[in-house]
Amino acid sequence: MDKRLEAFRRLLDIMDELRKGCPWDKKQTIESLRHLTIEEVFELSEAVLANDMQDVRKELGDIIMHIVFYSKIAEEKGLFDISDVINSICDKLIIRHPHIFGDVKAETAEAVLENWEKIKISKEGNKSVLGGVPAGLPPLLKAYRMQEKASGVGFDWNNKEEVWNKVEEEIRELRAEVDNGSPKDLVENELGDLLFAIVNYSRFLKVNPDDALEHTNRKFKSRFQYIEQKAAENGKSLLDMNIDEMESFWQEAKKNE
Repeated sequence: MDKRLEAFRRLLDIMDELRKGCPWDKKQTIESLRHLTIEEVFELSEAVLANDMQDVRKELGDIIMHIVFYSKIAEEKGLFDISDVINSICDKLIIRHPHIFGDVKAETAEAVLENWEKIKISKEGNKSVLGGVPAGLPPLLKAYRMQEKASGVGFDWNNKEEVWNKVEEEIRELRAEVDNGSPKDLVENELGDLLFAIVNYSRFLKVNPDDALEHTNRKFKSRFQYIEQKAAENGKSLLDMNIDEMESFWQEAKKNE
């Protein structure tokens, strides 16, 4: 037997035993697993950003286990089972890849994405191009995915220079509202427009803004904790240091990266 199928069968058998005999596993529902699944996805994201392949492998295992767990619970309720889940995604992949399983031509990744959006509307019955973007996505990632989907049906800028001009326009509009002492809601609107434009520009640079911001978050955390470390080594609290001292250690941290 293919070792991949053997490993998957082993997982299915283990899940069957857990649902029969483990008090905790027997108690779980689709609803109770939800927050745990979200946690596992974030842990996978952290492992990917850290480029820790051993951790990626471990977190992928946790996510597969959750998929099997949901499917087992649904099977017990007579709703669907793991074969339905797998066949469903197989069918979707075939439908969305007519350039592989049909006679459609798509020579670039961009052409594939454009085909996907057309297929979702014409064959899968999506009422809105943006309907597939989950409402619960973090705002930065939601903006990126909405822009990608709109681009898939041709609603997009022509080039990154046009997008950069839009970024500069939004910076000027935000600055004008701030300088005029405008109410918070007007400033918030302009700040949102600027962030949305920057997300658009990042897309044209082929940089995921969520990844970029998270890398910067990690960099900031590392440098700031270096300042804390140096303060402790000198018997000080951060509250005892002035900004020049902090900046000096910040620059040291940058050099040590």
